[in-house]
Amino acid sequence: MKLANKYLIFDQPNSRSSHTTVTIRGGGIVFVLAILFAGFYHPGFWLPVSAVLIIGIISFLDDNMNISSLLRFFFHLLAVTLIFVYDQVFTDLLIWAIIALYILVVGIINAYNFMDGINGITGLYSLVILGALQYVNTYEFPFVEADLIWFPMLACVVFLYFNFRKKALVFAGDVGSISLACWIVFLLLDLILKSNNWLYILFLTVYGVDTVLTIIHRLMLRENIFEAHRLHFYQILANDQKLPHRVVTLIYATIQILICIFVIQSRLDPILTFLLAPLFLVIIYVFLKPKLMQK
Repeated sequence: MKLANKYLIFDQPNSRSSHTTVTIRGGGIVFVLAILFAGFYHPGFWLPVSAVLIIGIISFLDDNMNISSLLRFFFHLLAVTLIFVYDQVFTDLLIWAIIALYILVVGIINAYNFMDGINGITGLYSLVILGALQYVNTYEFPFVEADLIWFPMLACVVFLYFNFRKKALVFAGDVGSISLACWIVFLLLDLILKSNNWLYILFLTVYGVDTVLTIIHRLMLRENIFEAHRLHFYQILANDQKLPHRVVTLIYATIQILICIFVIQSRLDPILTFLLAPLFLVIIYVFLKPKLMQK
């Protein structure tokens, strides 16, 4: 934070922002540092750790200067490729599945970044996902060294101390949201491929439903989906309905906790579980969002 003040690393609010005051950004570098520490203690994971370092550096630069979208995309692909190499995706999957997985993973990483717009949402939502992954890792299906989850969880707690406030002292920036998303995607993909259970993707249900349905909404409005906007459901709640940021964040985190519990404990048919988990959120989005926007 002192360095950010010295070098004028600030987030300037604009018409698309959910905040109104100039705030330090780039605090999400703590996530990169935590993952580097984890990699130091467990060097066997140097490939996914390198992926986070690469994507973290380009994201930090993008936070402070204009980096072309094509260059960012190249480094995102490079980072995802390193993760795929570690998880032996290129030897275990068919070419069409690899292409689809590239689209899905890059999409998740960028969607995670788009959802970072109000105080506490990235830190607390990520803490929920990492907590669920650690529970599975400890009690259900051991798939990774525990430190690789504990370290970023601790980083989330540290970051939330400065961010989960009525007036945040620091924002994560792209370096935070994208780096953390990259690591969470690695952990999820590693778990899914080792357990052969794709239901764990539902650990991202809340963000996923909001992102996908918002894209559909914007396409219906004939908007450019790559431009900044204020049409995410959490933005409607925080900006239009004036709900406190921390309340909205708690709502998102709580719903995701309940979904994670449902996924872990469910003994239903996998297809039925996959359909039921997001159903409630889809109904809320489709029927409640238009009414909130009218008000």
